[in-house]
Amino acid sequence: MDSWKSIAKSKQEALKAAIPSEWIIPAHLLPSEHQTDVTSFPRQSGWFTDRELEILSTSAPRILAHLETGSWTSEEVTKVFCKAAAAAHQLTNCLSEIFFDEAIAQAKQLDEHLKKTGKPKGPFHGLPISLKDNFNIIGKDSCVGFTSLVNDPATYNSTLTDLLLEAGAVLYVKTNVPTAMMIAETVNNVLGRTVNPRNRKLTSGGSSGGESALIAFGASRIGVGTDIGGSLRIPAACTGIFTLRPSFGRFPNFQTRSGLAGQEAVNSVNGPMASTLEEITLYSKTVIDQEPWINDPKCLPIPWRPAEPKHRLKLAVMWNDGIVTPTPPVARALQETVNRLRQAGHQIIDWAPTGHHEARQLLQRKFVADGGKSVRELLAPTGEPFREEMRDYEKATEIGVHAMWQIHLERNTLQKEYLQRWNASGIDGILCPTTPYSSVEHGKFAYVGYTGVFNVLDYSAVSFPCGVKARKELDASHPSHQALSDIDDRIQKDYNASAVDGMPVSLQLVARRLEEEKVLMMTGVILQAMSAERKAKL
Repeated sequence: MDSWKSIAKSKQEALKAAIPSEWIIPAHLLPSEHQTDVTSFPRQSGWFTDRELEILSTSAPRILAHLETGSWTSEEVTKVFCKAAAAAHQLTNCLSEIFFDEAIAQAKQLDEHLKKTGKPKGPFHGLPISLKDNFNIIGKDSCVGFTSLVNDPATYNSTLTDLLLEAGAVLYVKTNVPTAMMIAETVNNVLGRTVNPRNRKLTSGGSSGGESALIAFGASRIGVGTDIGGSLRIPAACTGIFTLRPSFGRFPNFQTRSGLAGQEAVNSVNGPMASTLEEITLYSKTVIDQEPWINDPKCLPIPWRPAEPKHRLKLAVMWNDGIVTPTPPVARALQETVNRLRQAGHQIIDWAPTGHHEARQLLQRKFVADGGKSVRELLAPTGEPFREEMRDYEKATEIGVHAMWQIHLERNTLQKEYLQRWNASGIDGILCPTTPYSSVEHGKFAYVGYTGVFNVLDYSAVSFPCGVKARKELDASHPSHQALSDIDDRIQKDYNASAVDGMPVSLQLVARRLEEEKVLMMTGVILQAMSAERKAKL
């Protein structure tokens, strides 16, 4: 057996062995392979008690309130989320590291602290929080999909890891990612593929697809992922949950592992993923209130700035990006959302995708500027091959420093022109698709342009489920579609209305750089308008 294959096999076996026997799903309760939606498993299997289900369905702010008063213990809450995470992994293959025993021991210490002092340790006291694989935790692997990094435990914590621990959070799992975290689906040669708990025939997205699967299943209230081209927003959209892509410097990202270490032409950022907007806002404010700039030299010293709700927003809608047309469910969801916003009194104007083609090309050139050396050097020690999804890295040619500087100049010009156009329009934000898909079958996610352009611009963005679901009877293929590009032609031909039937559809709301508070506020205003419209129809 090849070295890389034996390493992968032993890692998978070790992960399986880390699940206690009492949390192995009994064979008679295992969903059939033909059952695509497993999100109902906790409620319908009978394997979880009513008390456990109550805890899993309680939002993070309310869990924290119970923990602070001592009416719930962190030990009990942690055990419930560990059990749920064990189930999620068995059904979706979403985890990369399991450390339940340590988490429960940590929870007991937090309970003792509360008992002795009468005060919580910090604002996240006793709350289980899940982390994407690339966040370093001392003694745990951060293999980011490479067999050469298996059994190479971290010797230091990421800055965010320390912040969460100091705030009283309980860390219990890390979640699966694609190779180098540079694929829009979560699949690698170490642990294989993570599937979507809402439909296991569909992708959970990438690169934070382990996080999105865990949260959509209900086994984490708040998780943390990262985003360099859409790696928070794509998986959130594929699984119908919320996320915030912040601008660089707002949240601490120091000492995390990268598949393209040292690549800073476009910065990776991290942000929260959760089932509700309330939990995204709670996490964001809490982390910033901890003044992360004290310990992260690249964090900006910007305190949390509450944004008052704006009753009449001026939003630009981008119907397509000039390269790829949204698939029918996404196009319909965007149209329905715009209609409801107009009915609620918000001003909507059209937004031309000027600069988007150039931004997409810039992003692609930046990622392979080293000629694929970073990836190749991580594959080589074990003889691990390039995956098909990484062929652009395998074929890339390294460019020189001068050529890279010219890319930076192009980026700077694009950023300035986009900002000038934004300011001249007087808009509050841009509403557009997060991806062309509601979700898509494994191996078919082919376009990250809708997210990647805002990484180049470094704008704040939220991906949110808009309340619309794909319906095969309403979302047939676009009639007589005139393709905008070759990739558009491929995506529309691949579209299968039956495959995505019933999947939630997400949209993306974008604000300018460092406007995290504003984009969260605006998302709440939009959701309120959507909710009011639905109630009016009842």
